[in-house]
Amino acid sequence: MPHPPIRSYVLRQGRFSRGQQRAYETLLPALGLAYRRSALDFPAVFGRSAPVVAEIGFGMGETTARIAAANPGNDYLAIEVHTPGVGSLLKQLEAGGIANVRIVQHDAVEVLRDMIPESSLAAIHLFFPDPWPKKRHHKRRLLQPEFAALAASRLVANGLLHVATDWQDYAGHVLAVLSATQGLRNTADGFAPRPAWRPETKFERRGLDLGHAVWDILFTRT
Repeated sequence: MPHPPIRSYVLRQGRFSRGQQRAYETLLPALGLAYRRSALDFPAVFGRSAPVVAEIGFGMGETTARIAAANPGNDYLAIEVHTPGVGSLLKQLEAGGIANVRIVQHDAVEVLRDMIPESSLAAIHLFFPDPWPKKRHHKRRLLQPEFAALAASRLVANGLLHVATDWQDYAGHVLAVLSATQGLRNTADGFAPRPAWRPETKFERRGLDLGHAVWDILFTRT
């Protein structure tokens, strides 16, 4: 019997506010995309032809909403498994009148593999993924060679793969994995400065105030 796949997340329901629940129930039918094993037609999904950015593991959606609002010329495919986060992002999209985001509530590996055409994404953002700090859990880290190769294959030429983490050990791991991935090139000599267009999250600001460091890693597809 085949072993079930190792997931990079554990489903935690968390607090689901009434506002998030209302947004989830009323807005997801219009702004959500069901997981399927066939490639998306992005112009049909978004109603136009524009660069598409994948936001993987968007948490409570603060950063995704801000980036999408600041870049109306791009379209954003936001991927998250946790229901409260999906409800939170939907609530923010409604409040901000943000129309260039669609959400897939499903495992990111399967979404990239089955729903995203090759050479179709202008960028992939992966901000503060679970570092799985205990050594015995490192196999659960999302940024592994297989995922890096898959992500690279979904980027257009010169498309950007942007990872940010506040866990130094994970930062070194990601840098090593992406450096060894065929078809990717580092945009910096090691770690990169935080681009001005990447908003600081509340979690990130709290860590910086406590003296924690944050590492940005930016690679492009050659």
